[in-house]
Amino acid sequence: MKRLVVFTGAGISAESGIKTFRDSGGLWEEYKIEDVATPQAWAKNPALVQEFYNQRRKQALEAQPNAGHKAIAELQQHFDVYVITQNIDDLHERAGSKKVLHLHGEIKKARSSTYPNLIYTVDGWELKIGDKCEKGSQLRPHIVWFGEAVPEMDNAIELVQQEDIFIVAGTSLNVYPAANLLDYSPTEIPKYYVDPNPDLVYNFADIRVIKENAGKGLPDLAEKLIKEFAA
Repeated sequence: MKRLVVFTGAGISAESGIKTFRDSGGLWEEYKIEDVATPQAWAKNPALVQEFYNQRRKQALEAQPNAGHKAIAELQQHFDVYVITQNIDDLHERAGSKKVLHLHGEIKKARSSTYPNLIYTVDGWELKIGDKCEKGSQLRPHIVWFGEAVPEMDNAIELVQQEDIFIVAGTSLNVYPAANLLDYSPTEIPKYYVDPNPDLVYNFADIRVIKENAGKGLPDLAEKLIKEFAA
């Protein structure tokens, strides 16, 4: 069974109603990124950061997987599928994907602000100032903020290096280091980029572009891949 790796970004979640900060000129639900998504923001105003992510968590819980998420999950019947996502929601998992690596953290989880290996599932959508880990430190969103290291990056690179087919969907390839993943993909394998605005990816001569939203392009691509590689 061929190994298929799918790398997804905010575009696929946006089709389920989850907004991204790039939708409005660097604002995320009317907030500046530096005020809610950096270590400095947490140090300056943890209550604001906590409330911002509470709203993101509530939104994610209310959202539903779309046809793009479902198409990826259905590919598991024919391929050994791994999902690498920049998204912090759990829509891939709820669509049925079994192997999902979250590069930028998970909104449904919290971790100790002092002991990063202490990670917990949030019950519901609200995390409060005063909610503490077992060692007594404040819990923060289990999110990789701008300016922080990406702990799962090495694991993602290893997956990409061992793939037989690579799909990139719903990402502008502007956020680093995640955007570098294409550089690690074997040169000889089939690669596909699904995005309605694929300008940046044309720098990669060996990638096949599908100029569609994930909800339309991924189901069509899944059907093509099954016929071509799994029949």
